[in-house]
Amino acid sequence: MCNKTFSQRSTLKTHKLIHSGEWPYSCNVCNKSFSHKSTLKTHKLMHNGERPYFCDVCSKSFSLHSNLKRHRRIHTGEHPFSCDVCNKTFSQHSTLKTHKLVHSGERPYSCSVCNKSFSQRGILKTHKLVHTGERPYSCDVCNKSFSQHTNLKRHRRIHSGEHPYSCDLCNKSFSERSGLRKHEHIHGGERLYSCNTCNKSFMCLSNLKRHECIRSG
Repeated sequence: MCNKTFSQRSTLKTHKLIHSGEWPYSCNVCNKSFSHKSTLKTHKLMHNGERPYFCDVCSKSFSLHSNLKRHRRIHTGEHPFSCDVCNKTFSQHSTLKTHKLVHSGERPYSCSVCNKSFSQRGILKTHKLVHTGERPYSCDVCNKSFSQHTNLKRHRRIHSGEHPYSCDLCNKSFSERSGLRKHEHIHGGERLYSCNTCNKSFMCLSNLKRHECIRSG
């Protein structure tokens, strides 16, 4: 079928299951089936809670060696998977696969309520909260709730005073990236906001709004 060769007959026999589509080994807990007995054995660790693989850096444990291997890249900074379009690198093959949808424009995940489509299942899941009204992320300081974790993270900076985005020209810092981007226009001399009445332009949206209030009386 594929002319692949093996040193042992048993290995060849196991390999042939790939071509036949046969999955003779079934889990007695969830009925999921596998082509290899060893894969079934590894899978069963998920059900019994056993996590025999430990990270030697942070001691986090895993049920699968492959998961430990993937986790270690957090510490090493290794990004072995590269995009052949833009050369961006990733620590996980699944992340690379998702990234490639940006280039292809493919959006395989559709909302059953409004038919809006998304490139990632996780983004679709988050989007659905718009329809349900669910806000599962709550601030532990003021109890304000959010539909997205990123919005909660951004909100928390109000309480912490954190300003993680800094201008590399004057070192002024901002709580949001958008604030930094607006600020950078000042250094570039860009005037992005124009008055529809007199065409006078401004570097900041707030200045345009102030101008419009003056004109309107």
